[in-house]
Amino acid sequence: MTGAPEIALSVSHREGTGRPVLLLHGLASRARLDWPAAEWDPVLTDRPVLRVDLPAHGDSAAPGVLATAGIVDLLARAVADVLPGEEIDVVGYSLGARLAWALAGHPGVAVRRVALGGLSPMEPFALVDLPAARAALAGGPSPEDPITGMILGMTTLPGNRPEALLDLIEGLASGPFDPAAGAPSQPVLLLGGVEDPMAQGIDALAAAVPDSRVVRVPGDHLAALHAPEFRAAVADFLTED
Repeated sequence: MTGAPEIALSVSHREGTGRPVLLLHGLASRARLDWPAAEWDPVLTDRPVLRVDLPAHGDSAAPGVLATAGIVDLLARAVADVLPGEEIDVVGYSLGARLAWALAGHPGVAVRRVALGGLSPMEPFALVDLPAARAALAGGPSPEDPITGMILGMTTLPGNRPEALLDLIEGLASGPFDPAAGAPSQPVLLLGGVEDPMAQGIDALAAAVPDSRVVRVPGDHLAALHAPEFRAAVADFLTED
């Protein structure tokens, strides 16, 4: 572990039989919104399921400015607390997919397969003008650049903690996502919406992974996650030996 702070992550554990599945949601969301039980419990049948609210999201505590390795440490610790020593499958979307990519190589977690949806090969957080975003939160002018404006809009959605999310983004930006470094050695499924510009580079991501496949599903970045085709592809992938 990298010395991540001792903070509590909110974990929902549905018990079951077989290999557990860890579900990691996207930025400015929470586990129950990205992975609603009505959609995912039938797909995952009777398998144990862990839904985690990422740091600074939902009911999880905020760690402040923490690099990706520290965030992944928090996730590994949360999994080990509930399922010590068990091999798991991981499904992540958007930010959750980026973190799942790193979690696959964490020594504290035994990961068998990884399904990654909505993952961009580029690093969006390094492009965010954090001073402008924080100034806007304090009542200043709206950010001029569209990426910062989009991220700020996401962080200020009802139920979110904008300041905590901007701290999280600052930590993520300090170590930009690099697909060439630490690519998962496990089998990887890469999923992208056909109308999602963020996921248009998943073929390049697949080239960095020794054992990977690409599936495209209907929808943009928001809709693709909830497409039946997305769930079906994940279910098929996770049932393989």
